[in-house]
Amino acid sequence: MTRMTAPAVVAAKGVRKLPMLTAYDYAAARLAEAAGIDLLLVGDSLAMVVLGHEDTLSVTMEEMLHHVRAVSRGAQKALVIADMPFMSYQASVAEAVTNAGRFLKEGRAGAVKLEGGREVAPQVRAMVAAGIPVLGHVGLTPQHVAALGGFKVQSKTAKDAAELFADAMALAEAGCFGVVLECIPAPVAAAVTKALPVPTIGIGAGPDCDGQVLVFHDVLGLYDRIHPKFVKQYAELGKSAVEALTQYAQAVTKGTFPGPEHVFSMAPEAHDTFLSMIAAATSAKPTDPNDPSNP
Repeated sequence: MTRMTAPAVVAAKGVRKLPMLTAYDYAAARLAEAAGIDLLLVGDSLAMVVLGHEDTLSVTMEEMLHHVRAVSRGAQKALVIADMPFMSYQASVAEAVTNAGRFLKEGRAGAVKLEGGREVAPQVRAMVAAGIPVLGHVGLTPQHVAALGGFKVQSKTAKDAAELFADAMALAEAGCFGVVLECIPAPVAAAVTKALPVPTIGIGAGPDCDGQVLVFHDVLGLYDRIHPKFVKQYAELGKSAVEALTQYAQAVTKGTFPGPEHVFSMAPEAHDTFLSMIAAATSAKPTDPNDPSNP
């Protein structure tokens, strides 16, 4: 059984497309891997789709580590990539390396992902020097959503596209084994993909990227709060789940569940003896230690 690695990701550029998916627990990791997903991102998006926050900024290192451990236990072949949460790498290079190292040492991840361009290149270099594979992320970076003015398409002007191009190149030069391109015009993503020596993973960035990533809950129709244009829903499991759970609730209230096939029996003689024992126990008068008539 061969596990996907960062060098294997780089080697795939120009050879085959890379499917990537978010995963937040053991069960999701098992399902995704069985489906042939190469890369599992434990994204900070868990803040929204799992923990119910309005954005990704609230999730902590400890919460991320908890979910990374679960996914790592479920993944036998896929490369598990831990998303570094907001303010876990921005304050200093030393803190960035320490936190990234925790994801590999404690979380058993195979790599980490961080958002940003040239401004985080020093952190990337230090992480790579410490033996930590790093996936970059430019374009629409959710941790910067306040500064970007919301979840909007990025790099729509020539100047902004050139800035993104420079950021992606800087990440590759700093040692990233790949770069996520999120919510940018397809022609910009195509140009970046062609120029970069490492794979690009697109999300809302068109078909020319070296791979694609989507959120687990979006693909399966399990999250109904936000519906980005770039998401393709391959199933409606949320609808199916509500239907199944409704059937369960109704069966319980009607008394049709559990049925005979769901219960355990006991030998008739054992049952009779049991009933005799509890009958004797319940018919015996309880002794009141405070009753002066008791000996």
